[in-house]
Amino acid sequence: MTTQPEAQPAAPNLSLATAAARNLTTTTKTVPQMQGISTRWLLRILPWVETTGGAYRVNRRLTHTLGDGRVEFSNTGADISVIPSELRELPLLRELEDQGALEALAGRFNQREYSAGDTVVTKGSTADELLLIAHGKLQKEGSGKYDEPVTLGVLADGDHAGDDALTPDPGDWDYTLKALTRCTVLALPASAFQEVAQQSPALRQHLDSYLGRSVPRQNKRGEADIDMSSGHVGEAALPGTFVDYELKPREYELSVAQTVLRVHSRVADIYNDPMNQVEEQLRLTVEALRERQEHEMINNREFGLLHNADLKQRIHTRSGPPTPDDMDELISRRRKTQYLLAHPRTIAAIGRECSNRGIYPPETEVQGSRVRSWRGIPLLPCNKIPVNADNTSSVLAMRVGQENQGVVGLHQTGIPDEIQPGLNVRFMGIDDKALISYLVSAYYSAAVLVPDALGILEDVEI
Repeated sequence: MTTQPEAQPAAPNLSLATAAARNLTTTTKTVPQMQGISTRWLLRILPWVETTGGAYRVNRRLTHTLGDGRVEFSNTGADISVIPSELRELPLLRELEDQGALEALAGRFNQREYSAGDTVVTKGSTADELLLIAHGKLQKEGSGKYDEPVTLGVLADGDHAGDDALTPDPGDWDYTLKALTRCTVLALPASAFQEVAQQSPALRQHLDSYLGRSVPRQNKRGEADIDMSSGHVGEAALPGTFVDYELKPREYELSVAQTVLRVHSRVADIYNDPMNQVEEQLRLTVEALRERQEHEMINNREFGLLHNADLKQRIHTRSGPPTPDDMDELISRRRKTQYLLAHPRTIAAIGRECSNRGIYPPETEVQGSRVRSWRGIPLLPCNKIPVNADNTSSVLAMRVGQENQGVVGLHQTGIPDEIQPGLNVRFMGIDDKALISYLVSAYYSAAVLVPDALGILEDVEI
């Protein structure tokens, strides 16, 4: 039988134990950390314009609007119908005020469903109906110089085709429309349009006025043309001209993000060593306000970039994922694209498509940081650009600065109790619960000076 050895008593400590020593010292600690702080690239790259009057007016040359907006729809289950007033987005019906005629036209549309790969219209066939794309993507295909197939663009939700079908001389389709995805299209036959016109004196009068008006001269951007002469010799009579302006230019008012920071006086009085509690609370509050500011500058329906891009500057991917072809199409829409912004998941999708083609875009340096690029243009991550429920997102392309007629940020400096440009902290007093209150406010907005300063690649599948 084996005998276990007896346990030896623990040897006494010859020096002070660490557990006891910690009672007489302070730990090494960090300032409060915040996971919600992002790179906020948009706030960093935008040039900021001083807005002393609280509003910023963007004066532009007069532009003749041709009615190139998007049509909206309503649905009851699988049945989709066009909203009658939305038919004014069509050039031919833009100024039609008769609601009865619009409702009659809306009721004459036929709903059609197409699968991916189906041909909706064929080039050369008679343009005898107006098409409204309620859902899905269609590709416009034409012929090149040697009859080779070429892609002319993509139509998606809210777009329309076949406007000339409603005129007395509709002609033929100049391109073929093929469905890239499952599509729902509403079609209005020219015969149905004529029936409504015969029954509506207001619509007939509107058509006569529209077809008989003279089209104002304009340049390729839609701006009122400036008459001039060149290449002449001798004493030729020179044309007189002037540069017409918009009569009602848009004004951007400064928006505000605010919160009330509350700190108990006891905390502020006796728990300030080694870190000032009020300063740390304020630092994290300011970070949260700046995050909200960037979110609003992207998503706000009044001045946010996603909602203020010109309709001609909104394009769709050709297949779904963001391919190099789509990125090239996006940056070609303006004379100088300086920055691209996308959600990090979208940037990853762009990287996958480039890798599939054996393309490895180089990195570039922006403000001391190495970032991805496309064609030498920085591709910056921005987690404020939303990812929709169907796993689609957007890519923003922009030119910035007043000198470039680009996108600018708006703020006002020199406000009372300012601690950062356009951000102030105002003492609100101490209540009967000994809570110290501070009003923290950030004033900001964003403006797009000319339409081609900002473009969006929409419905990017990630």
